[in-house]
Amino acid sequence: MCSPRKIALCTILALASQSAAFAAPDEIEVYTDEISKPADYGLELHMNHSLVGTQNPGYPGQMPSDHLSQATPEFYYGLTPTLEAGLYLPMSTDTHGNSNINGLRMRLKYIAPHEHENDFFWGVNGEIGHASVRTSESAGVAEVRPIIGYRGDGWLTSFNPILKMGLSANVSHIPSFEPSVKLSHKLIGEIHAGAEYYGEYGPINRFVPYSQRSHTLYGVIDIENPEYDLNFGLGRGYANAADRWMLKAVATIPFD
Repeated sequence: MCSPRKIALCTILALASQSAAFAAPDEIEVYTDEISKPADYGLELHMNHSLVGTQNPGYPGQMPSDHLSQATPEFYYGLTPTLEAGLYLPMSTDTHGNSNINGLRMRLKYIAPHEHENDFFWGVNGEIGHASVRTSESAGVAEVRPIIGYRGDGWLTSFNPILKMGLSANVSHIPSFEPSVKLSHKLIGEIHAGAEYYGEYGPINRFVPYSQRSHTLYGVIDIENPEYDLNFGLGRGYANAADRWMLKAVATIPFD
C-alpha cells in the first residue's frame, strides 16, 4: 500500500511529465518561516503553466510562455536550526518535445529563532547561479529575499521584498525590486486558503512608472501535514504581466 506521500509525489511527477515546458518564472512562491531541522532533507517541486501568456519573446533567445509550463525540482537540506541550503534544477520541454536544462541555482535561507509558533518572524534567503538565455538575458543571476511575517489565530501573512540582479557583463547590475506577499487563513483541518501577490517594479534606483509595472494576483489553497505540503494557485496577471492566466503548484516532500 502506497503512503499518502508517495501517492502525492507520483501524481505530481506524472502531471509534470505531461506538460513540462518553460514558463517564466520557474519559482512562484512566497517564503515564510518554514525551515528544515538539522540533517532533514527532501524535495520541493515547483510547477506552473501559462494558460494565456505572451507569444513574443522579450529579448532574442527568450522562449515565449503562452500555453507552456515548467517543472523545477529543488533539493533542500537542513544545516542548523536556523539555516537551510537548497539546489534548484530548472528543466523544460517545449511544445515540440525538445527538453532543456535552464540553469542551476544554489540558495541559503536563514530564519531567526522565535519562541512561539504563533508569532512574528523574519529571515533572509540568498540565491546565486547560472541561467539559460531561454529564461534570462544574464547568464549569471543572484537574488536576495528578505522574509518578514506573522502567524497567529489561524492567520499567516508574509512579505518578501525581493531584489534580483544579473551578474553578466552585458546587463545592468542594479537590482530590480520584485515584491511578493502572502495572506492566508486556516479553513478546516490541514486546509488553508488565501491570496498571493507578485510584482515587478523595475530597478531600485528608478522604479518604472506605475502603468509599466507588472502585477499578478493568485488565489491559493495550502494543504499542510507531516507527510507533505501542497500549494495550488490560479493567477491573473494585470498591467504589463507577461502571463494573463497562470496555474501553479508547489509540493514539499520530506525524505527523512
